[in-house]
Parts: sequence; structure tokens; C-alpha cells
Amino acid sequence: MLQNYLVTGLRAFTRNRVFALINVLGLAIGMAACILLLLFVRYEMSYDQWLPGHQNVYQVQTFLNDRDSGKLKGMQMSAYVVGRSLAKDFPEIEKLAYAGLGRPVIIQNGNASTGEVLMADPELLQILELPMVKGDRVTALKDLYGVVISQSEAQRRFGQDDPIGKTLSMVRNGITLDYHVSGVMRDVPKNSHFKAEMIVPFNRIAYNDQEAFFTTYGWNSGYNYIKLKPGTDAKALEARLPAWEKRNIPPENFGGKVISEGDETDWKLMPVADIHLGPADGAGMTPVNSPKTITTFALIAILILGMACINFTNLATARAGQRAREVALRKVMGASRGQLIVQFLGESLMIAALAMLVALALVELVLPLLARFLAADLQLTYLGSGGILLPVIALVVIVGLAAGLYPAFVLSHFDPAPVLKSNRSGTDGQGSGRLRGALVVIQFAVSIALVICTAVVAAQTFYARSANAGYNREGLMQITGIGRRQLEPVADSLVEAVSHVPGVIAAGRTSIGVNTDSRINTRVQQDGNPEPVSMGFYNADPGFFAAMGVKPIAGRVLDAANQRDDIRIAHGDDAAEAAL
Repeated sequence: MLQNYLVTGLRAFTRNRVFALINVLGLAIGMAACILLLLFVRYEMSYDQWLPGHQNVYQVQTFLNDRDSGKLKGMQMSAYVVGRSLAKDFPEIEKLAYAGLGRPVIIQNGNASTGEVLMADPELLQILELPMVKGDRVTALKDLYGVVISQSEAQRRFGQDDPIGKTLSMVRNGITLDYHVSGVMRDVPKNSHFKAEMIVPFNRIAYNDQEAFFTTYGWNSGYNYIKLKPGTDAKALEARLPAWEKRNIPPENFGGKVISEGDETDWKLMPVADIHLGPADGAGMTPVNSPKTITTFALIAILILGMACINFTNLATARAGQRAREVALRKVMGASRGQLIVQFLGESLMIAALAMLVALALVELVLPLLARFLAADLQLTYLGSGGILLPVIALVVIVGLAAGLYPAFVLSHFDPAPVLKSNRSGTDGQGSGRLRGALVVIQFAVSIALVICTAVVAAQTFYARSANAGYNREGLMQITGIGRRQLEPVADSLVEAVSHVPGVIAAGRTSIGVNTDSRINTRVQQDGNPEPVSMGFYNADPGFFAAMGVKPIAGRVLDAANQRDDIRIAHGDDAAEAAL
């Protein structure tokens, strides 16, 4: 019987090649789009799950309550003192590590360059168990002048030579420190919030004139990672943080009003695997994503697959009349309705299986291009823990049944006598036309909705790129990652030299980069307002306004000839940026 069903199905398939081709290609394109989108969704949800022991690892994140807007802004960074204070008060914390990301000048064999360097406590490699190629993660950062580098960085700087023991000099905040390579770690996968080419031990020498860095709860310029003891309830520990804030954060007298950093700031423990899709953003090592965006992509994948199934159902019911005599003859010869349903479902599953083979071929061709476009490590594997073989088989069964169930019941319901007598379809007047109409309406509605959403996103993207940003983006170049102490002795000469480069209209300096989402805030007191107001506070020289094309709405910009405009305040982040 099964052989007969297979032969009949193949005969019907080859007899109607155009119909079969449309069916297979329609399902294949829908399946391929669904698989690509779901691969991306799975990739986004897999961040940092490859880290051993990630279940007990948390990042201490800072959340700021904006009094003016009422919004809660989260950042992955937290102050150095926050981690130390937490470890002191909560014995549930097994290990603590602070890490600060920077781009110091790196000198190797007399050649200078820059790179992503993380200055971290030695325990970082025991909390984030990054895979090591050479060296031991427990001891690699115990030496104050040891450095752990990634495989790609070792290849770039030392070629095929063994990097262990080789020397690298780094200039940070005007201080030169010599490091020797003590370990090599594997390149961190792209599906990780963690990003660093080099890791050096945390050294207080780099902050020798910034004692406030170690005691100020609002100095958010690095990351605190903690590892909780097994069995610790992180939510219960987090519920005790408000009391911890009151015990540890001293109040300040500002303009006669007593305030505390804890009044506007909260700290939360974020599981390391949830950082990428968490609520905290800004100043992270890598860009974050929104759970709503991932849910939207998953929904779009389901809608596309649903439209492919609707297309299959419509085509199958539309040509039901062509198979009416076949069904009628089979019933006359003794075939039951159940046997006919099995036959037509089998044909549907066969078409779904063929469509899946074509879909997988399309995915194999398109996936490298999509991965390159998204800068993501998207992979298609069939076997193993991340294999898609079983999901693919399940998808074939679901699509085959979903797309073929109604046509199978319609075709098997034919009354043989009227069909053989009139040579017409037994579906006439039984509502199949109304169903097809409804399915077409749904298909078009979903298609139009997706087109409208795509147009809106494209329009918003174009608007964001073309709208007036308040400064001139055309031809703007930004030099980042130069520490203030390295730049300050030659800053005036550098800006002067750059401004004379052919094609450069203006050059200037500022302590905040363009489009960084970083903030340096300070409290100010307004006359007649007892409440302190939080405002952004950034250093800039007069040339900055000309370089950025910023024009004042009222008043004037800074003037080098006006002594009242010359104020030298070291505040917040010491990283200097230059806008050219």
C-alpha cells in the first residue's frame, strides 16, 4: 500500500511539473527565510552561554533614575568601590573582579600602536573562564606585569614565534609600564558581551593621582564581575541591596540639601548570559540588543512560514477538481476515506521534504552573506548539541501536516457518484472557495503589514541618518582612545599641526566622544531651586565648536582670548577625544 501511495504521489508530482515547482519553491523560500531568521534568533539568545559556570556569574550594573524625565537608564559599568563594598558585606560572593577597558599606546620594538586592553583583577579569568591556549588562568595575572593576549593578537604581533615571555610596553595616563606575555587565550566568540585583545593586572599606579576613583560611587568607568557561591539565591541577595546602599554610601551636603548617590542610583545583579539582551545599555564592550527585537524576528519567521503554508493550501484546493475522478475511482474500488487522507498527507509531506532540501541549499548559500552583513558568527550544523537535524525533521512534519491537512480532508470527502456522473469537482458549493478567499485575504494582509513595517523602518533609518543632529556630520573624523595625560603635553601642538593639514577646516578637543552614549554628569544648583539639577559636564576647547559645526542658539561659544572661559577641571572619565 505504501508503495502504491508513493508511486501515485510521484506520478502526480511529475504529471503537474509547473504546479509541483511552484509548490516546492514557495515552501522552500518560506522555510529558508524561517530557518535564517531562527538561526539569528538562536544566536542572539546564545550570548555567553558557552562560558563554563556562567550560571553563577553576574555583572554588577548601575541604574540611574533621571528626576527630570522619570526614566531609568541602565549601564553595564559600575564604580570600583561598589564591587569592593559588596564583597565586604555579602559572604555569598565567592570571587570578585573589577575590569576597566581602555586603548593605551602599545610600544613593541620601537613601534607604537593601540589596542583594546582590559586592566582587570587576576580573579577575572577565574570568574569568566575564558579558554586558555598557553599559560594558566589562575596564575597568568598574578604577576603585576604579566599580560594575557588573544590568539589573533599573538599572531598579529609575534607571528609564528612563541609569545610567552615577550615584552610589550604600554603608556597609560602618561605612565609607561613594561609587560611580559604570561598567557594566550582563545579568541572570544562573537556571541559574547566580553571583548578584549589584551588583559593586564589591575595596577593602582595608573590611578596614582586619582584617589577619588577608589572611593566614589558615581565614578562608573569599569565593570564589576562577581561569582556567587553555589546555591546562592541572586534575587534574594539583590533584594538586600537597598539596605546595603544606606549602610555604605555617605550622604553629601549640596547647597544646604543632604543627598546621597543612592537616592538616584540603584545597582542590580545581571546574569552574565543575560547581559546582551538585558536592560542596561551604553558604554558596554559590545552592542546590546532588545528582547522585543528578537521576539519580532521570531514572529516574522513564523508569519513567513505561515504564508508559505497558506500558499500551498490554496494551490492544493484550487486544483482539487483535477483529482476528483481519481478520488472517485479509488472510492469505487473500495478505498476508505482514511486511506485517502493518508495518501494526500503523504504527498504533502513528500513535497515539504523536497522543499526542505531546497531550503537548506538556499540557507547554505545565503548564510555566509548574512553572517558577514550582521558581523555575527552564524553557523549551520546538522548534528551535535547545536545541530538542526531534528528541528528540521520536525519542521517538515509540521509544515507538511499544516499545509496538507485541509486539502487532504477536502479531496477525501468527494462523493464519487456526482463526480463520475458530471465529471465535476465534488468540492463545488462546500465552502472551499470561501476558505481560499479567506486565506488569500490573510496572506495579503500579512504581506502588506510586513511591507509597511519594512517601509517604516527604512524611513526611520533614513531620517536618523539625514536629520539635523545639531552638528555637521559631513567630513567629521574622530580620534579616540588617547589618554588625557598622554595627549595634554602636546595637545596644543597636535591640534595646531592637524589644523594645517590640507583639507582640514578645523580641529578641536573634547572629553566626550561623538555618538558614544557615555555621560559625565555633575550636580548644579540653580537660584531659587532647592533641588540639585544633574547636567552633562564635558571639557572642550574653542576649536571643538568649529570642528563640529556647532552654532549657539543664544550667547556665544568658548573663546580662547577670554580668561573666564579657561577652566581646568579633571572630572569623570579621563579619556580624551579629538574631533577633526
